[in-house]
Amino acid sequence: MSKRMQVTFEKCKRYDNGRFVSVDGTQLSFAAMTYDAANPSQQNDAADISISNCYMFPAFCDVHVHLREPGFFYKESIATGTAAAARGGYADVFSMANLDPVPDTVENIGAQWDIIKRDATVRVHPYAAITMGLAGRELVDFDALAPLCAGFSDDGKGVQQDAMMEAAMRGAKAVGKIIVAHCEDESLLHGGCIHDGEFAAAHGLPGICSESEWGQIARDLKLAEKTGCAYHVCHISTKESVAVIREAKARGVNVTCETAPHYLTLDDSMIEDHGRFKMNPPIRAAADREALIEGLLDGTIDMIATDHAPHSAEEKAQGLLGSRMGVVGLETAFAVLYTELVKKGIISLEKLVEVMAINPRKRFGLPIKDDDLCVFDLDAQYIVNPEDFATKGRSTPFDGRELFGICRMTVVDGKIVYKN
Repeated sequence: MSKRMQVTFEKCKRYDNGRFVSVDGTQLSFAAMTYDAANPSQQNDAADISISNCYMFPAFCDVHVHLREPGFFYKESIATGTAAAARGGYADVFSMANLDPVPDTVENIGAQWDIIKRDATVRVHPYAAITMGLAGRELVDFDALAPLCAGFSDDGKGVQQDAMMEAAMRGAKAVGKIIVAHCEDESLLHGGCIHDGEFAAAHGLPGICSESEWGQIARDLKLAEKTGCAYHVCHISTKESVAVIREAKARGVNVTCETAPHYLTLDDSMIEDHGRFKMNPPIRAAADREALIEGLLDGTIDMIATDHAPHSAEEKAQGLLGSRMGVVGLETAFAVLYTELVKKGIISLEKLVEVMAINPRKRFGLPIKDDDLCVFDLDAQYIVNPEDFATKGRSTPFDGRELFGICRMTVVDGKIVYKN
């Protein structure tokens, strides 16, 4: 039986139905950690502790992460990825389907579930693929996979054929699941590695045009309207994407969308020719970043996801042209957004909690639980050092940044899964 730990919260504030209330002298009892998932060699005792001058939030929920297992253990594992999530304040993460084997059959997604049950520190909700092998040519068996998945996604690739996506939407709707779409028209990519903007032109690098994203979103929105499918757009990055989703919502289309911390806080005037600035979609222009912030404020953008996508050091050491697409983000997301958006008065702290914890659960049908909690010291500062990460990935555009907001504790199902 787990040991219990008594935690006393002094001069803290707790999020409660859209507002913060003072908490002083409140004692809560949690199941103690038996080990620190990020440092398994370090045993942890169950001594009672006191936490003061911190903020207590519902533990966060990220609907877009790449845990890389099974198939790519050298990049990440479910153990290390969920340890990173716990360090970042997350209780729920949704894992993408670009694995080996691809979760396109009951057997294949079952292999992922076996590892989740054995190794996960936080709750993991796997997506099944939309098409067999993520190849875009044959749909999966939606009926068979529905009880085992959170939704259907070919993330990493867009579904290129209109008829295939329409059929997928009908299949997902029939089993009561959501389509989670990576939108990318491959005919418009032309080998691009970063946004088709001023940096690309100045450095002679092939660019990725904005239409490759928003054009496919516009197509999918028409199909979602036609089929009535629940539809979610991954990692939007362009001003046009915000506009077409805003218009679709006004028409009553059942659509939600996410963006990521790097798109809200960086633009292509801030990047360098280094793999830590390369992800898909790319960091766009200042006008796009401004439109994303506007979309976040007016509710067009429903949630923030990290698109946590670890790679090996070698895969990220080839500059913008040669490196693999993807950066890590679970351990820095809150601090980046708090530092760059909340402290600068762009959004409120309540809004940040809404888009990181409340809205994702509402859309994906998860309860908001009193025994899921993360505790942050908002006055604590630190310099981002990827060598300190729990994730195997080390590539982040925020390397060396000074940030505010350190996670002191994460509680999942009443059990402490991380404390600092």
